[in-house]
Amino acid sequence: MAVELNRVVRTPLLYFFILGDVLGAGVYVLVGEIAGASGGALWLPLLTALVLACLTAGSYAELATKYPRAGGSAHYVTRALGPAAGTFVGFCMLAAGVVSVGALARGFASDYLAALVTLPTVAVVVVFLSTLAALNLRGIKESLGANVVATAIELGGLLLVIGLGLWVLLRGDGDPSRLTQVGTAERGAVGAVLAGAVLAYYSFVGFETSVNLAEEVRDPRRAYPRALFGALLTAGAVYVLLGAVAAAVVPTEVLAESSGPLLEVVRVAGGVPERLFAVIALVAVANGALLTGIMASRLAYGMGRDALLPAALARVLPGRRTPWVAILATTAVSLALALTGEVGSLAETLVLLLLVVFTAVNAAVLILRREPVETEHFQVPLVLPWLGLASCLFLFTRIGAEVWLRGGILLGLGLLLGAVNAVRSRSSSDHPVAWHAGWPRGSKEPTRPPRNQFSHTPPDLTNEES
Repeated sequence: MAVELNRVVRTPLLYFFILGDVLGAGVYVLVGEIAGASGGALWLPLLTALVLACLTAGSYAELATKYPRAGGSAHYVTRALGPAAGTFVGFCMLAAGVVSVGALARGFASDYLAALVTLPTVAVVVVFLSTLAALNLRGIKESLGANVVATAIELGGLLLVIGLGLWVLLRGDGDPSRLTQVGTAERGAVGAVLAGAVLAYYSFVGFETSVNLAEEVRDPRRAYPRALFGALLTAGAVYVLLGAVAAAVVPTEVLAESSGPLLEVVRVAGGVPERLFAVIALVAVANGALLTGIMASRLAYGMGRDALLPAALARVLPGRRTPWVAILATTAVSLALALTGEVGSLAETLVLLLLVVFTAVNAAVLILRREPVETEHFQVPLVLPWLGLASCLFLFTRIGAEVWLRGGILLGLGLLLGAVNAVRSRSSSDHPVAWHAGWPRGSKEPTRPPRNQFSHTPPDLTNEES
């Protein structure tokens, strides 16, 4: 019989988990990139990205309460579209993870670090990722309680910037007229807002990983939608305020040229040691990269264990029981990406990969509406998945050619992997993905549990990090 996970997560803890995922390090390094793309009205692309993220979040809320089990996006897509699509989406999630770590590594080697010490970017990136890999190999014991503390630190840093910005405006040193400046020399108003929204979208992603907790949430039908939309709206309010005060306090061109844009607000305000805020920002960046690296390595381990990727990725370190091959492999790819791309291009590559995932999830909602389940679940109005699907397809058109080239290589590998596994699933009825995808629509799941090929926390990693 299947062993169910313990349903101990209540709404407040789930809220802070999602908020911690969304309030990551991206906004610490991307505000300048958004300013360069959209102009002084930073709040507008941030608000646009929030609306677009909420559309797809509705689809996740429905599926997470309809199928409250670990596996997330890949599980939903496999159920709706089959093993090839599910494998492709799982690979895109993995690729998004390693790209995100690469972007955060570049963000660590930014003006925040320069406020403390001057070091070559290449050396910083190599040492940073090597250190994260070593910590990952050693094993990390995590809990939702610790996540509340980490989230409070990240949120505190952002609220500090907002408070300092408001103080600058109250003393008459800012320029609120910049908040209405939409567009740049290269783009008109609409194009600038959409270009900024693509970058800002990166700051809102992270909510999609929370569906893996649905199996451990008490009363997911009520708790998950409340926590999800509550966390997104909280993050959106913080981001919009942050963008408004940053644009009003610091000239747009200064923000656009800075790799530590929030530090510019601190400098203008005065009263807070730059080094102190730099440390807060670097901790946020490092924590985000570490957590994302853990997720990516465990996902690679799970896919290797289930023959969706090379079996060597499933090897674990004796004693520590950590997936050392998967950790080294994902770190190596993140390193290559960090050394060959800037933060902005890496962020857009991540958005491209997640747009593929979000498109598939929105489509899965529409397809699985025909599949009845015995338990009640949250259901969004039918128009929202359609709008979510349309928004993803539209955002694809705002991705630049350079990003398509970089992301296209990863997408091509994912398509190839999906095709190979689809052929293999037809030739072997014992293949875990084929068996999993073979549930008749509308039927109960079989009593023998399928192997959870997309779980971020493999069940046999039983040391202190589990």
